[in-house]
Amino acid sequence: MNPRVSVIVPVYNEGEAIIRCLERMLRELMLPAEVLIVHDMPEDTTVPYVERIARTDPRVRAVLNTYGRGPANAIRFGIDAALAPVAVVTMADGCDDPRQIDELARLVDRGVVVAAASRYMPGGQQVGGPRLKRMMSRWAGRSLYTFARAGTRDATNSFKAYDTAFVREVGIESRTGFEIGLELTAKATRLRLPVAEIPTIWLDRPLGESHFDLGRFLPGYLRWYVFAYGRRLSREKLTARVRTAAVPAPRGTEYEKTA
Repeated sequence: MNPRVSVIVPVYNEGEAIIRCLERMLRELMLPAEVLIVHDMPEDTTVPYVERIARTDPRVRAVLNTYGRGPANAIRFGIDAALAPVAVVTMADGCDDPRQIDELARLVDRGVVVAAASRYMPGGQQVGGPRLKRMMSRWAGRSLYTFARAGTRDATNSFKAYDTAFVREVGIESRTGFEIGLELTAKATRLRLPVAEIPTIWLDRPLGESHFDLGRFLPGYLRWYVFAYGRRLSREKLTARVRTAAVPAPRGTEYEKTA
C-alpha cells in the first residue's frame, strides 16, 4: 500500500531513546505511513535501534542524509526522499504529540499547503523551554498572523505537515537550524496559498539538553520573518529566486528543537 503520509524525523545520536519515540508514534499513526529516520552518518547511535524496529514494522526506514550535516539538511533530504503526497516533520525528543500527525496530514489532504501544530492559538500550550526563546517565538507568530496574515500563530514551530509537491516547487533555502518551518510558511504566505493550524501542547524535551544558540540561529529566523511581509509573489518569481539562490552548506551539526 502506498503511504499517504511520510513522517520525517531528523536524528543525531539519539541511541536507545529513539525506541520510546517510535513506539509512541507507530501506536498513534492510523493513516498508511512511512517513517523516515534521517541521520547524517552511518555510525549514528540511533541507527541500530531503528533497524531493529524496522525488522518488525515495515513502515520504518533509516535514511542516510547526503545533503550535508545538520537538521535543515536532514529535513530537506527527508522531504525529497518521501514517497507520500504529505510530509510531516516531527522531532525525536518527545516534545511533539504523535497523535496529531494524522490530523495535520488530513488538513493537507483537504487543500492547505502548510498545516501547523500551534502552541499559541486557543487550546494550545507550551510547557517549559527557555523563557526568552518562548517569548520571541510567541511574538513572531502572533505578529505574522495579525499583520502578514500567515494563517498560523506558530510559524516557528517545526511540527508541521506540508504538501510535498509545494515544497519541491518552492524549494528549501535554509541550511542551518530549524527555520525551515518559518521559511515554508513565509513562502506560502507570499504566494497567498492556504495555511492552517490546530492547537497542540508542546512539552519541553524530557531527555538530554537543548543547545539552541540564539545568536547563531536568529539571523535565519529574521530573514524569513521579514520575507513574509512582502507583496504577493507569483510561483514563477519565487521559483526563479530559488534557482538563483546560492546558500553554502554549513559545517558541523547543530540539533535543536523549534525556536
